[in-house]
Amino acid sequence: MTETSAPLPSPARVATTAPEDVRRVACVGAGVIGGGWVAHFMARGYDVTAWDPAPDAEARLRRLVDAAWPALEQLGLVPGASAERLTVAATLEEAVTDAQFVQESAPEKLDLKRELLAKLDAATPAGVVIASSTSGYPMTDMQTEAGSPGRLVVGHPFNPPYLIPLVEVVGGERTDPEAVRWAARFYEVAGKSVITMDREVPGFIANRLQEALWREALHMVANGEATVRDIDLSITEGPGLRWAVMGPMLTFALAGGEGGMAHMLDHFGPSLKSPWTRLDAPELDKALYDAVVAGCDDAADGRTIADLVAERDQGVIAVLRATGRLPGAGAE
Repeated sequence: MTETSAPLPSPARVATTAPEDVRRVACVGAGVIGGGWVAHFMARGYDVTAWDPAPDAEARLRRLVDAAWPALEQLGLVPGASAERLTVAATLEEAVTDAQFVQESAPEKLDLKRELLAKLDAATPAGVVIASSTSGYPMTDMQTEAGSPGRLVVGHPFNPPYLIPLVEVVGGERTDPEAVRWAARFYEVAGKSVITMDREVPGFIANRLQEALWREALHMVANGEATVRDIDLSITEGPGLRWAVMGPMLTFALAGGEGGMAHMLDHFGPSLKSPWTRLDAPELDKALYDAVVAGCDDAADGRTIADLVAERDQGVIAVLRATGRLPGAGAE
């Protein structure tokens, strides 16, 4: 992480509870990401207190948990896990009063994140690590108003958090390194696959890679080069099948045969100067917006969002099972 002259809190103020001893988690923000975190933590046997300012937040959250629970049962619940271990608090302060870890999942608005993290820092007991689910903001930019910024970290999940194992952990310039280490270990104990980043990068790792593919897809739709259906099929029936087993780097290394990545770069390196991609985002004008929305409606072919969520969940579970990444499962 970036060095700074700002004073850091002493290690004794960070993580007074060992990651293995955490029993109660607070989830602040109960939308798609926050609700996914709630479901994940309950499936791992934690007591969860949630808070969201929306008037219908509790009803929406309980519907999300109910919808996610069948997939979580297939993934494997820990002993004692129950959807009944959810408490929805009336206030932010009530949500964090006895929390041993806090996961913030508010909308991606920088001013909102700054204000909320400052309030969480003021209300949360000393020594409790607070993590943000931000999709792209550096913690350095979000911790500016907090009185104890040393315990603030990024814990960036992939949607839905109850299903996708990945979480990326990184601190800001004023984050105590011990808070980063503690958070990474806590997520591991909580059943996540953790990448601990050495430094802040806008968008982190996975989102930067995903965004590059997304921007190219938008260019192709905008230019009439491919439909939404074509683009999705090109991944699900093509490289996506390989990426479920190994990432793009090793996949490309295999393209070099016995010579590995070195041969691949020697052979395909010149294509890096070919016009195969446009990394600048296209203008998201009304025509492109409408084309993408209509294309998704066409690709859904009458399936509701709930239908697609269930289909996605079962597909990911099947891949995890087939590749031996579920407890007791082995590749066939």
